[in-house]
Amino acid sequence: MKTIFRRFWKLLLGGIILFTATILLSNYWVTQQAEGKTFDNIVEVPDNPTGLVLGTSKRVRGGGENLYFKYRMQAAVELFKAGKIKFIIVSGDNSIMEYNETRDMKNSLIQMGIPEDKIVEDFAGFSTLDSVLRAKEVFGQDSLTIISQEFHNERAIFIGKNHDIYALGFNARDVPKRYGTVTVTREYFARVKAMLDVYILKSMPKFYKDKEPFPNEE
Repeated sequence: MKTIFRRFWKLLLGGIILFTATILLSNYWVTQQAEGKTFDNIVEVPDNPTGLVLGTSKRVRGGGENLYFKYRMQAAVELFKAGKIKFIIVSGDNSIMEYNETRDMKNSLIQMGIPEDKIVEDFAGFSTLDSVLRAKEVFGQDSLTIISQEFHNERAIFIGKNHDIYALGFNARDVPKRYGTVTVTREYFARVKAMLDVYILKSMPKFYKDKEPFPNEE
Protein backbone atom coordinates (compact mmCIF):
# COMPACT_ATOMS: atom_id res chain seq x y z
CA MET A 1 0.00 0.00 0.00
CA LYS A 2 2.82 2.40 0.89
CA THR A 3 4.44 1.70 -2.47
CA ILE A 4 1.23 2.59 -4.29
CA PHE A 5 0.92 5.85 -2.36
CA ARG A 6 4.54 6.73 -3.11
CA ARG A 7 4.00 6.14 -6.82
CA PHE A 8 0.82 8.21 -6.73
CA TRP A 9 2.53 11.17 -5.08
CA LYS A 10 5.49 10.93 -7.43
CA LEU A 11 3.18 10.97 -10.43
CA LEU A 12 1.22 13.85 -8.94
CA LEU A 13 4.36 15.84 -8.23
CA GLY A 14 5.70 15.11 -11.69
CA GLY A 15 2.44 16.26 -13.22
CA ILE A 16 2.48 19.49 -11.24
CA ILE A 17 6.08 20.20 -12.24
CA LEU A 18 5.33 19.50 -15.92
CA PHE A 19 2.18 21.62 -15.83
CA THR A 20 3.98 24.55 -14.20
CA ALA A 21 6.93 24.29 -16.59
CA THR A 22 4.57 24.30 -19.59
CA ILE A 23 2.85 27.47 -18.38
CA LEU A 24 6.13 29.26 -17.66
CA LEU A 25 7.73 28.21 -20.93
CA SER A 26 4.66 29.26 -22.96
CA ASN A 27 4.58 32.64 -21.24
CA TYR A 28 8.29 33.19 -21.85
CA TRP A 29 8.19 32.13 -25.48
CA VAL A 30 5.17 34.27 -26.43
CA THR A 31 6.77 37.29 -24.76
CA GLN A 32 10.07 36.68 -26.56
CA GLN A 33 8.37 36.35 -29.94
CA ALA A 34 6.75 39.76 -29.48
CA GLU A 35 9.83 41.51 -28.12
CA GLY A 36 10.34 44.94 -29.66
CA LYS A 37 6.99 44.82 -31.46
CA THR A 38 4.71 46.46 -28.89
CA PHE A 39 4.61 50.20 -28.24
CA ASP A 40 3.30 52.45 -25.49
CA ASN A 41 4.31 55.75 -27.08
CA ILE A 42 2.24 56.90 -30.05
CA VAL A 43 5.25 58.70 -31.55
CA GLU A 44 7.27 55.48 -31.74
CA VAL A 45 4.61 53.35 -33.45
CA PRO A 46 5.44 52.71 -37.13
CA ASP A 47 2.75 53.52 -39.68
CA ASN A 48 0.57 50.63 -40.76
CA PRO A 49 -2.41 50.67 -43.10
CA THR A 50 -4.75 48.81 -40.77
CA GLY A 51 -5.43 48.64 -37.07
CA LEU A 52 -7.09 45.60 -35.54
CA VAL A 53 -9.00 46.13 -32.30
CA LEU A 54 -9.42 42.88 -30.39
CA GLY A 55 -12.89 42.48 -28.97
CA THR A 56 -14.15 42.51 -25.43
CA SER A 57 -17.52 43.26 -23.90
CA LYS A 58 -18.54 46.86 -23.31
CA ARG A 59 -19.95 46.02 -19.88
CA VAL A 60 -18.78 43.77 -17.09
CA ARG A 61 -21.12 41.45 -15.25
CA GLY A 62 -23.50 43.58 -13.25
CA GLY A 63 -23.60 46.27 -15.94
CA GLY A 64 -20.58 48.36 -15.01
CA GLU A 65 -18.16 49.85 -17.50
CA ASN A 66 -15.47 47.50 -18.81
CA LEU A 67 -12.16 49.34 -18.61
CA TYR A 68 -10.53 46.97 -21.09
CA PHE A 69 -13.11 48.06 -23.66
CA LYS A 70 -12.83 51.76 -22.78
CA TYR A 71 -9.05 51.87 -23.01
CA ARG A 72 -8.91 49.91 -26.28
CA MET A 73 -11.32 52.34 -27.91
CA GLN A 74 -9.25 55.27 -26.69
CA ALA A 75 -6.06 53.69 -28.06
CA ALA A 76 -7.65 53.03 -31.46
CA VAL A 77 -8.83 56.65 -31.71
CA GLU A 78 -5.39 57.92 -30.70
CA LEU A 79 -3.71 55.84 -33.40
CA PHE A 80 -6.14 56.91 -36.10
CA LYS A 81 -6.04 60.61 -35.28
CA ALA A 82 -2.24 60.52 -35.21
CA GLY A 83 -2.26 59.15 -38.76
CA LYS A 84 -0.63 55.90 -37.74
CA ILE A 85 -3.42 53.79 -39.28
CA LYS A 86 -5.96 54.49 -42.02
CA PHE A 87 -8.57 51.81 -41.34
CA ILE A 88 -9.76 49.99 -38.25
CA ILE A 89 -11.04 46.43 -38.10
CA VAL A 90 -13.21 45.87 -35.04
CA SER A 91 -13.23 42.14 -34.44
CA GLY A 92 -15.39 40.51 -31.82
CA ASP A 93 -17.97 37.95 -30.83
CA ASN A 94 -21.45 38.27 -32.32
CA SER A 95 -22.60 34.70 -31.77
CA ILE A 96 -25.90 35.62 -30.13
CA MET A 97 -28.37 38.43 -30.80
CA GLU A 98 -28.05 39.99 -27.35
CA TYR A 99 -24.25 40.13 -27.39
CA ASN A 100 -22.44 42.07 -30.10
CA GLU A 101 -18.92 43.20 -29.33
CA THR A 102 -18.34 44.37 -32.89
CA ARG A 103 -21.36 46.66 -32.98
CA ASP A 104 -20.48 48.18 -29.61
CA MET A 105 -16.91 48.87 -30.70
CA LYS A 106 -17.98 50.45 -33.97
CA ASN A 107 -20.57 52.66 -32.29
CA SER A 108 -18.08 53.79 -29.66
CA LEU A 109 -15.48 54.69 -32.27
CA ILE A 110 -17.99 56.66 -34.31
CA GLN A 111 -19.05 58.57 -31.19
CA MET A 112 -15.38 59.39 -30.61
CA GLY A 113 -14.95 60.87 -34.09
CA ILE A 114 -13.84 57.99 -36.33
CA PRO A 115 -15.56 58.10 -39.77
CA GLU A 116 -17.86 55.13 -40.29
CA ASP A 117 -16.35 54.37 -43.70
CA LYS A 118 -12.96 53.81 -42.05
CA ILE A 119 -14.29 51.05 -39.79
CA VAL A 120 -14.59 47.44 -40.94
CA GLU A 121 -16.66 45.01 -38.88
CA ASP A 122 -15.56 41.44 -38.31
CA PHE A 123 -18.44 39.61 -36.69
CA ALA A 124 -16.61 36.28 -36.36
CA GLY A 125 -13.76 37.23 -34.06
CA PHE A 126 -14.64 34.52 -31.58
CA SER A 127 -11.07 34.28 -30.30
CA THR A 128 -7.77 36.10 -30.67
CA LEU A 129 -6.67 33.54 -33.24
CA ASP A 130 -9.86 34.05 -35.23
CA SER A 131 -9.48 37.83 -35.18
CA VAL A 132 -5.84 37.87 -36.26
CA LEU A 133 -6.06 35.23 -38.96
CA ARG A 134 -9.36 36.47 -40.38
CA ALA A 135 -7.78 39.89 -40.88
CA LYS A 136 -5.48 38.20 -43.39
CA GLU A 137 -7.56 35.34 -44.76
CA VAL A 138 -10.90 37.15 -45.05
CA PHE A 139 -10.02 40.83 -45.36
CA GLY A 140 -6.66 40.49 -47.11
CA GLN A 141 -4.67 42.46 -44.51
CA ASP A 142 -1.27 40.97 -43.70
CA SER A 143 0.19 44.10 -42.09
CA LEU A 144 -1.53 45.07 -38.85
CA THR A 145 -1.22 47.22 -35.77
CA ILE A 146 -3.05 45.27 -33.09
CA ILE A 147 -4.80 47.28 -30.41
CA SER A 148 -5.32 45.80 -26.97
CA GLN A 149 -3.54 45.62 -23.62
CA GLU A 150 0.12 44.61 -23.81
CA PHE A 151 -0.30 41.01 -22.60
CA HIS A 152 -3.00 40.47 -25.23
CA ASN A 153 -1.01 42.16 -27.97
CA GLU A 154 1.95 39.88 -27.31
CA ARG A 155 -0.15 36.76 -27.83
CA ALA A 156 -1.79 38.18 -30.95
CA ILE A 157 1.60 39.10 -32.41
CA PHE A 158 2.89 35.59 -31.69
CA ILE A 159 -0.06 34.11 -33.58
CA GLY A 160 0.35 36.53 -36.48
CA LYS A 161 4.09 36.03 -36.74
CA ASN A 162 3.59 32.31 -37.22
CA HIS A 163 1.11 32.90 -40.05
CA ASP A 164 3.19 35.33 -42.13
CA ILE A 165 1.48 38.44 -40.78
CA TYR A 166 3.53 41.54 -40.06
CA ALA A 167 2.03 42.50 -36.72
CA LEU A 168 2.82 45.27 -34.28
CA GLY A 169 0.99 46.13 -31.09
CA PHE A 170 -0.12 49.48 -29.70
CA ASN A 171 -0.67 48.96 -26.01
CA ALA A 172 -3.92 50.29 -24.64
CA ARG A 173 -3.77 51.60 -21.12
CA ASP A 174 -3.70 48.76 -18.60
CA VAL A 175 -6.32 48.34 -15.91
CA PRO A 176 -5.67 48.39 -12.14
CA LYS A 177 -4.13 45.13 -10.91
CA ARG A 178 -7.03 44.18 -8.68
CA TYR A 179 -9.50 44.86 -11.51
CA GLY A 180 -7.68 42.60 -13.96
CA THR A 181 -6.51 39.72 -11.76
CA VAL A 182 -8.80 37.11 -13.33
CA THR A 183 -7.95 38.21 -16.88
CA VAL A 184 -4.20 38.17 -16.24
CA THR A 185 -4.41 34.71 -14.65
CA ARG A 186 -6.43 33.41 -17.58
CA GLU A 187 -3.81 34.79 -19.97
CA TYR A 188 -1.25 32.22 -18.77
CA PHE A 189 -3.53 29.41 -19.90
CA ALA A 190 -4.40 31.25 -23.12
CA ARG A 191 -0.72 31.30 -24.01
CA VAL A 192 -0.45 27.54 -23.58
CA LYS A 193 -3.42 27.18 -25.91
CA ALA A 194 -1.82 29.58 -28.39
CA MET A 195 1.29 27.40 -28.47
CA LEU A 196 -0.83 24.31 -29.08
CA ASP A 197 -2.83 26.08 -31.79
CA VAL A 198 0.28 27.25 -33.63
CA TYR A 199 2.67 24.33 -33.26
CA ILE A 200 0.54 21.23 -32.68
CA LEU A 201 -3.07 21.69 -33.79
CA LYS A 202 -2.37 24.11 -36.68
CA SER A 203 -5.68 25.74 -35.84
CA MET A 204 -7.55 28.02 -38.21
CA PRO A 205 -10.55 30.30 -37.60
CA LYS A 206 -14.03 28.84 -37.49
CA PHE A 207 -14.94 30.87 -40.60
CA TYR A 208 -12.22 32.03 -42.95
CA LYS A 209 -12.76 30.74 -46.49
CA ASP A 210 -15.29 33.34 -47.65
CA LYS A 211 -13.56 36.62 -48.54
CA GLU A 212 -15.06 40.00 -47.68
CA PRO A 213 -14.36 43.38 -49.33
CA PHE A 214 -12.01 45.84 -47.73
CA PRO A 215 -12.12 49.60 -48.47
CA ASN A 216 -9.42 51.05 -50.67
CA GLU A 217 -7.21 53.84 -49.43
CA GLU A 218 -8.23 57.14 -50.98
